[in-house]
Amino acid sequence: MAADNDPESEVFEITDFTTASEWERFVSRVEEIINEWKLTDNHVEELSPEKGAYISGSWGEQSQDVHFADFKFYITHHFLKEECKKNGKGEEDALPLAMQDLLCMHNDFPPRAHCLVRWYGLREFVVISPGANCEAIISESKSNLLLSSISMSLANSGCQVPMFVQIQQKWRKIYAGECQGPGVRTDFEIVHLRKVPSQYNHLSGLLDIFRSKIGCNMLPLSPVDITIRYTYILQDWQQSSWPQQPPDFDTLLGGEVGGVEFGSLPFGACEEPISELHLATTWPHLTEGLIIDNDVYSDLDPLQAPHWSVRVRTADNLQCLLGDFVTEFFKLCCRKESAEEILGRGHAQEEGQENSDISSALSKLTEPAAPVPLSKLSVSSMVHSARKHIRRRRHIDESPLSVDVLNSILLYLFPDAAVEKSSGKEKTTQSHFFRTSEQEKSSDNNLFLQLKSAPSDSLTYRLTLCLCMVNYSYGGLPAVTHLWQEFVLELRYRWENNYLIYGLSTGSPDLRCCLLHQKFQMLNCCIERKRGRDEARKAQEGNRDGEHKASDGKASGSTTTKEPSQGKSWDSRSDSEEEFFECPSDQGEMETFQTEGEKDSSRFKAEGRLHPFNNMTLLNSTEPLYVPVTQEPAPMTEDQLEEQSEVLTKLGTSAKGTHLRAQMQSACLLSDMESFKAANPGCVLEDFVRWYSPRDYVEEEVFNEKGRTVLKGELSARMKIPGNTWVETWETARVTPARRQKRLFDDTKEAEKVLHYLVMLKPGDLACHLLPCLLHAAIVKLKHEESTENIPSVGKNIQQATSQANKLLHSVNYDYKRLEDFINQLVTMERVITEARSLKAKFAVDEEENNGEAALELQKVVTSLLEEPEVVVIGAGQARIGRIIHRLFINAQRAALLSPVDEDLEPAAESRKIPDFPPPAGREILLRTCVPRPAPYSKVLPQRLFCVLMKDEFRLAGAFSSDTSFF
Repeated sequence: MAADNDPESEVFEITDFTTASEWERFVSRVEEIINEWKLTDNHVEELSPEKGAYISGSWGEQSQDVHFADFKFYITHHFLKEECKKNGKGEEDALPLAMQDLLCMHNDFPPRAHCLVRWYGLREFVVISPGANCEAIISESKSNLLLSSISMSLANSGCQVPMFVQIQQKWRKIYAGECQGPGVRTDFEIVHLRKVPSQYNHLSGLLDIFRSKIGCNMLPLSPVDITIRYTYILQDWQQSSWPQQPPDFDTLLGGEVGGVEFGSLPFGACEEPISELHLATTWPHLTEGLIIDNDVYSDLDPLQAPHWSVRVRTADNLQCLLGDFVTEFFKLCCRKESAEEILGRGHAQEEGQENSDISSALSKLTEPAAPVPLSKLSVSSMVHSARKHIRRRRHIDESPLSVDVLNSILLYLFPDAAVEKSSGKEKTTQSHFFRTSEQEKSSDNNLFLQLKSAPSDSLTYRLTLCLCMVNYSYGGLPAVTHLWQEFVLELRYRWENNYLIYGLSTGSPDLRCCLLHQKFQMLNCCIERKRGRDEARKAQEGNRDGEHKASDGKASGSTTTKEPSQGKSWDSRSDSEEEFFECPSDQGEMETFQTEGEKDSSRFKAEGRLHPFNNMTLLNSTEPLYVPVTQEPAPMTEDQLEEQSEVLTKLGTSAKGTHLRAQMQSACLLSDMESFKAANPGCVLEDFVRWYSPRDYVEEEVFNEKGRTVLKGELSARMKIPGNTWVETWETARVTPARRQKRLFDDTKEAEKVLHYLVMLKPGDLACHLLPCLLHAAIVKLKHEESTENIPSVGKNIQQATSQANKLLHSVNYDYKRLEDFINQLVTMERVITEARSLKAKFAVDEEENNGEAALELQKVVTSLLEEPEVVVIGAGQARIGRIIHRLFINAQRAALLSPVDEDLEPAAESRKIPDFPPPAGREILLRTCVPRPAPYSKVLPQRLFCVLMKDEFRLAGAFSSDTSFF
């Protein structure tokens, strides 16, 4: 108990004062980062940066987070990526590289670099700045705490890379920093004011500040190297007209509608693309005695400046026509409304009630057709007849598109409807059209194949351009929906009246094109098959009528009676059977008839022969082997192929599924076998294989009974496999010529499928289908415009954009975010071309065409202005481009001061009244020297002061070095 009451036995709390504080942790963390970035390697001798290295070289940076208590900072290392480095130990007392950079004159005023690079000429430095959501360092105590922290970190780590701390508000760009070396230190200080003090508004006052700051009492004073740069801004382009005139969309339909209006996309900016031209005049390496600049007089005449450089500033949010057209059409891809929701249920049903249901269309096939001959139908009359019943029940004002606009667009899409044409003439026009189209495709390097769009000037391509223009200029989504419904009605009318669709190639759908183009080709293929079948039937009826007339004439001139026929010919049977078994027959089909001396019965044995096959004979007889007239395989679009592939895959691998799959895939084979049997009576499977698949009939030389060498053939091994599909199909094949078989390709059914697909297509899905064609047209337009301006960077970007579009448009599902970025790239290229065109007009490039060298020089300057941040004018104000720029400023000054422009006046006489240049928008003065500091016996060190004088800004950025060993 006594021990418990002993006061000496009580436990006291012990405070460990060796625990690191937040400030010490912060300093330690900064040192760790400096070591991680290997910024303490100070014994490396590097070459001074070459002239222009800050412009042409690339800058790198690395960043990390660092915390001071609960306050977040970013510490960032900025450095110039240099190729030339020499590893080796330099002198121990050599100045740090940052101090050497203070005096380097090779890279003054870099156009694109960090502000500290421009103010101090540094190639490497570290910046500590507050975090994104942290408050600025405004108080002086916090600033001093941070400066002491970086000073401690530099001293402890031995790092000679300068380190800065961003203080005050971020928009002010005020940095305080320090650089330490062996026995030397440089302090970086910045002064920022809103207004320029009157006593420091010239060179003399700034020199006084510089001398007072360095505090050198040595006599004579060290010379100060002066570099001055004045910047003049040209904003008034009244005297240099902008060449691009936006098209007047109201007059597009005023005259004759042609490809110029509807067949091309607009191009160019809707406003002046160049907002400002900056002229920087520089006087390098001046001394105090060579130039005077005070509050009374100045020697700084821009025309006398030895160095000129120019840069242009483009307009913000520039509206470009091509970009707007493509962007607005791209927005349609995200719309999900149906035609009924857009136009109203009554309006949509009124226009699409005959097309929205396949059953009504199929039932219409059984109705008798009006016996109107094709020769009496004009294409011009049928363009509008399909829509008369709609317009009778609807007011014109209710339609999104006016009648004039709609008719003009339809006449552009279907130019064959402008005049009456016969079917033969129509074919000639079509073939001529596609010869031209092929030439365009070859010259365009088959761009549509890369983008999976459609050939240039095809119906799909032209429809895309029309929908794009209608969407932008004539009513947006409702107008697009209206035009699409009228377009589908026109397609249906052409299908019902056997008129080929203008602007589409004949034959099967091209799977390399977009799906919508394949659908149009499929419909055209159906019309072509239907026309061929009707023409063949008419030819048969004509031949039959001729035979009847000949037989009637013979009966009237002879007393003999007509012999009864022993059987019906295929002509007579076709009258009743063609309604159900019509199939396309080739116009060059040759029917083989026997001579009159032969038996009549032999005439009915062979049907549907085309021509003998390679002088071969049948194996079981001496009859020649004939190539039969066969049905063409059914054309298919890519979605039908995918659907068929899914169906075949779902059949599975069972025996029944495999057998059913083989039957589905052998429909064309069965048709060809039946046609072959009809053309070659008495043939066997080996005869068919010899014609259809020669590799499956193996022949070898053997000796016969007489010892002679003969050829003996047999089916291949795969044909002898039990259950072979070919053998089973041959056994089930009937003797039926192609024209009496069930059609492999039911053009009526397929055409109604296509029309139903088109009618039910939503406007948003329609825009997705046509987007490749629109991007195709945009790239073609950019290529054409770039070829006239000859901008290498744009030409290279177009090639890269084409490759990128190839990947984006061939994917199954579009990546809308990447497509939007791609369209933005197209807009950027359009802006560059428009800017080049504007600069050419202002610099009068076209006026120098007779002088090749001058035109080439101006063209080079224009290209450089678009691709480089700043362009040096060789020869300054005395060069050709310098005189042009001078003239632009004179014209702007006259316009600003309301002075009439008199071309007869000499510039020298005019300048007496009006100055050639406006007051400089910005003045930059750079002062450099080397003096011992802080004492006369201290080491001679570099001193630098960068001054910026603007209308609403006064900035002094000073770097003052001092000797820390001898002071």
